[in-house]
This record gives sequence, structure tokens and C-alpha cells, in this order.
Amino acid sequence: MREPGTLRLFKRGPSIEVRLVLLLVLCLGLIVTDAHWPVLGPVRSALATVLYPFQRIVLAPRDALEYFDRWSHAAALARDEQDALRRQRIEMAQLSTHAAQLATENEQLRRLLNVAESAAQQSVAVEVFYVPPNAFNHRLVFNKGSQAGIAPGMPVIDEGGVVGQIVRVTPFTSEAALLIDDQVSIPVQVLRNGLRLIAFGSNEVGKLEVRYLSTSVDVRTGDVLVTSGIGGLFPAGLPVGRVERVERDPGSGFAMAIAEPLSHPERYRHFLVLRVDVADVPRPEEIEHALDQQ
Repeated sequence: MREPGTLRLFKRGPSIEVRLVLLLVLCLGLIVTDAHWPVLGPVRSALATVLYPFQRIVLAPRDALEYFDRWSHAAALARDEQDALRRQRIEMAQLSTHAAQLATENEQLRRLLNVAESAAQQSVAVEVFYVPPNAFNHRLVFNKGSQAGIAPGMPVIDEGGVVGQIVRVTPFTSEAALLIDDQVSIPVQVLRNGLRLIAFGSNEVGKLEVRYLSTSVDVRTGDVLVTSGIGGLFPAGLPVGRVERVERDPGSGFAMAIAEPLSHPERYRHFLVLRVDVADVPRPEEIEHALDQQ
């Protein structure tokens, strides 16, 4: 007859310490085996293949955040680069325009230096300070005045010829009346034959007039007018204008020549003021009064 066995409520196994030792031995064995023999390669590859979908699922939020972060940074970088390129194009256009302007001014200054070297009188280089807003007078205000030795009556020239004459001076600025001003007159002569005349500012915009000529006067279209030197203010031989046409009136017995100035004050900013002897020139108020009476 079989004896009844005792009922065991808990099944006892190896202790935790024993399990730990066994696992350590197993791990060491796997490490040594993997280091010396490639037998565990297929196992590792199979495990990696099985775990890959779970890895992608777990890392999906991180990848999405990184993608969004890269996209936002790329968009911001593209906008910044576009703005930088736009600013660079604007700056390059401004630099190109400024360089072209400087090149033009340098070329004009070199021509002015050649004119100054050929002129017998000393000269003062001036720059246009502003243009007075007056529709009835043609004037320029320069950035130098009596402190630089400029006095009323001195002629103003550019590389083309006579521009005008100083009529008003302050310590730091000076005002010049242009040749085309209808209150200005200048003694001239025809370069071809030496005929002495007087040129006035014209009512026709941008033109000069030689008035009170006889119908038989020897003035032709294309004749060049230069300063005659009479009066002592304008040195002889400075270019003034070129005759465009001669209007003859047989009924009155008079003729008038219309000339185009050879100077171009509307194109340039720099001019020369010839320091001629103006000791006998009236005061500015007298010059203005005399011009008003013409």
C-alpha cells in the first residue's frame, strides 16, 4: 500500500544567486564565442530583422520631429538666403551706379584739370551746392565763396567753355548766373573771321542770342563764338557757343543769330571759377541792379 505523500504548496528551484551565476557564465560564453567564431551571426541577423519594425515604430516620433525641425530650418534658411541675395543685388546695383557716377565725375575732373592747366588765370574748383527754384532765372549755387577767393564778376567755366558769371558771394557759397539767363550778356567774337559781337541769354530755352546785327553781317550757321576779351573779365578765346541759325529781317534791316552754348552745366556737378582781377567790378548789389536794368 502506497503511503500518501506530503502536499508541497511552493515549488522550489535554483536560488537567485545560482541563476545569476549561470546567466553570467552564459553571457561570457556568448561573448567569447562571438569574438572568435562567426556562429552567432545568423542569430543576430534574424533577431535584428524581427526587431526592426518595432524599432521603427518606437523611433517614428523622434524621426518625425527631426524631419519637421530640418524642414523648418531649411525653409528659414532659404528665406534668409533669398533676402540676403536680394539685398546683395540691390547693394551691387547701387555700387555699380555709384561707381559709374564716380567714373564720370573723375573723367570730368580730369578734363577740368586740363582746362585749368591751359588757362592763364588761377582757378578754384567748385561743386554745385543746390539749384535755386526759380523758373525765370538760370542760376547755380556753389559750395565755395569769398573764403576760397571767389568774388562777384568772376567767370565760371567747364571743359566745354564758359558756363556763366558769379553775381553774388557769401563767405561759404557763391551764386552764378548762367549764359542762358536772359539777364546775362558776354562780349564774343566769331572764331572764323574775328567779328566782335555781344551774346545775350535768350527767351528760347537753352539758347543764346546775338542781337542787333545788320542783314549783311558775316555770320554763318556753324560758326563758333569765343570770348573776345573786351572788358577784362572773360579771358579771350574761351568757347561760348555755336551758331545754329541766322534770322534776317529785310524789312527792319536787322538780323539775329541763335547759338547753342558749348558748356553743359546741367550735366556736371564740378566747375572752375577763374580768379580774374575784379577790382573794378561793382559790388554784388550793383551787379544785380545792372542785370535787372538790361
